[in-house]
Amino acid sequence: MSTSAKTFKRFTVTSALPYANGPLHLGHLAGAYIPADIYVRYLRARGRDVLFVCGTDEHGAAINIRARKDNLTPQEVVDKYYEIISAGFKGMNINFDVFSRTSKKIHHETASEFFLKFYNEGKFIEKSIEQLYDPEAQMFLADRFVTGTCPKCGHPSAYGDQCEKCGSSLSPTDLIDPKSTITGATPTLRETKHWYLPLDQYQERLEKFILEDHTYWKRNVFGQCKSWLKEGLQPRAITRDLDWGVKVPVEGAEGKVLYVWFDAPIGYISATREWAEEHNQDWKKWWQDDDTALIHFIGKDNIVFHCLIFPAILMGHGDYILPENVPANEFLNLEGEKLSTSRNWAIWAHEFIEEFPDKVDVMRYVLTANMPEQKDSDFTWKDFQGRNKDLADVLGNFIRRAGVLTHKYYEGKLPEAKLTADQEQILGEARELLGEVAQNIENFRFRDALKAAMDIATKGNKYLADSEPWQVIKTDPEAVKGIMVTCIQLAALLPFAFGPFMPETAEKISQSLGLVGGSWDTALQSSLLVSGHVIGPVGEVLFNKIEDSVIEAQVEKLKANAAGGAPEAVKVAEFKPETTFDKFQEMDLRAVTITAAEQHPNADRLLKLTVDTGRDVRTVVSGVAEFFKPADLIGKQALLLANLAPRKIRGIESQGMLLFAEDSEGKLTLVSPANPVNNGSTVA
Repeated sequence: MSTSAKTFKRFTVTSALPYANGPLHLGHLAGAYIPADIYVRYLRARGRDVLFVCGTDEHGAAINIRARKDNLTPQEVVDKYYEIISAGFKGMNINFDVFSRTSKKIHHETASEFFLKFYNEGKFIEKSIEQLYDPEAQMFLADRFVTGTCPKCGHPSAYGDQCEKCGSSLSPTDLIDPKSTITGATPTLRETKHWYLPLDQYQERLEKFILEDHTYWKRNVFGQCKSWLKEGLQPRAITRDLDWGVKVPVEGAEGKVLYVWFDAPIGYISATREWAEEHNQDWKKWWQDDDTALIHFIGKDNIVFHCLIFPAILMGHGDYILPENVPANEFLNLEGEKLSTSRNWAIWAHEFIEEFPDKVDVMRYVLTANMPEQKDSDFTWKDFQGRNKDLADVLGNFIRRAGVLTHKYYEGKLPEAKLTADQEQILGEARELLGEVAQNIENFRFRDALKAAMDIATKGNKYLADSEPWQVIKTDPEAVKGIMVTCIQLAALLPFAFGPFMPETAEKISQSLGLVGGSWDTALQSSLLVSGHVIGPVGEVLFNKIEDSVIEAQVEKLKANAAGGAPEAVKVAEFKPETTFDKFQEMDLRAVTITAAEQHPNADRLLKLTVDTGRDVRTVVSGVAEFFKPADLIGKQALLLANLAPRKIRGIESQGMLLFAEDSEGKLTLVSPANPVNNGSTVA
């Protein structure tokens, strides 16, 4: 069952709050913002009552890290990027009803009210814990200030709250070999007090909510939620030791703020309150009325927060509706490689808008056609060029030729004509395609919806070419009337079909046809224009050609940015703090041979390896399945940290750690002796 299968009076549509620590790139747009804008534009075109909500997420360790890096205050950082991000959305024609900020007073008040309601009703767990502390910086380390090896997949650069490779939720103390991102020091444990949201107490309600009541969610979303629930939810700290964020509003909480993933989703609510105050509206109907559908558009890295943690918060509060759907997308790659902001392997929205102001709709089209709805997808500049040509050859060509011929033969007036059965069939098929556009958008299948829209244009372009009115006019002028009426009536469907995806183009088509008003319901059932209707003048070419040199320049720019634009710490990692020879001597590094390798039964990114140490045979679990097939490693010699304490990783005990070298792009290479040596040989 889709969201559209239920009857709702209104829709609250949110897009993930972008962190105000950097500009927007194409991955952001394809993941959470263009799909949301498409959906909202469609709903509004169908006469639905919609509120489109977003804003910048201006708290959390990511902001502090950017501030330290740029030698700015956190406030200066968020002020800077709020403007850049806002301009990026505006330039891409993504129009929110409200685009707020979590640093605003109304948000701090709203988030504090949530905390106090839970606090006063005894719905938090308050306990003292040992937390990682940087002895050099003399501060407790929030999760994003700690990196280390993921205990679940073995990724060596996991953060203290989440592994971005396997998506697992973590605590800083879960990490293997943790390091402070501030000083590089090895943190120590110190006692501190925090408040926890007991997610385990919401397990049964969340299981019913998702596994029983929302089985129609996208497979990637439903599957990830099911996996989390299967593992069992655990209490999660919702406060942090930081000086930037929403202050914990109780006594004894000095120096503590709300965890960003507690306060950030509440930003949707505070933004709605802000909008309602400005427009003299009741904000509660958008969040506390069962006749409202709450739809979250996010990327896959935010699934756990929007599908489990935020719903648990809303359940705990008791007054709020829960999300009706969370159509999360996967990730967009760039030119065959993983998009990386740290090494500047990205196409930034504000730069694209500046360089290609007339190609915004083309980019929206390309990102929709390649949208990572169920799996990661790829953007290439060559594909961008090719799809621009397709638009020019099909959509642009059809609209222009239909308009030119109607002006040439009938001075721009739609003639009266009795259509043949074949012509009526063509228009009927086009309306069916428009119905497919609607159905697919309502079910969050935007790629299929766009294809159906393009099929309408293709049908019209082919019909016009096959009918050859420029030839028929010489022998049967009356027949040409039916041909041109069919073409213009078919063209009149295109502003509806393309409006959600390419709003500027749809408006240009409407103007060229003199199409004013009209509705989806009419377009789906009957002709939109009557005989005698005067179409507009033939306008500009809809899609200009993109020269090869322009595309080549963009590819070279991308490569140059990645080569020279990344911070030095990304190109070559900084050295770790000095250690002593005695400490080094404590590590027992041995040459071993990998005698067997297989996929970990419980994790796609892990391999279960068997190694011969010369003294015994051991099992080692390594998070390297992304880079190696099991057969690639069998028989290879490697280096093993043999005296690392055994640790269970996804149910299998790992007895040591193999050494891999990681380059600046995150690719791994097995570290092996230059020449074969006996198993058990030590590294000196």
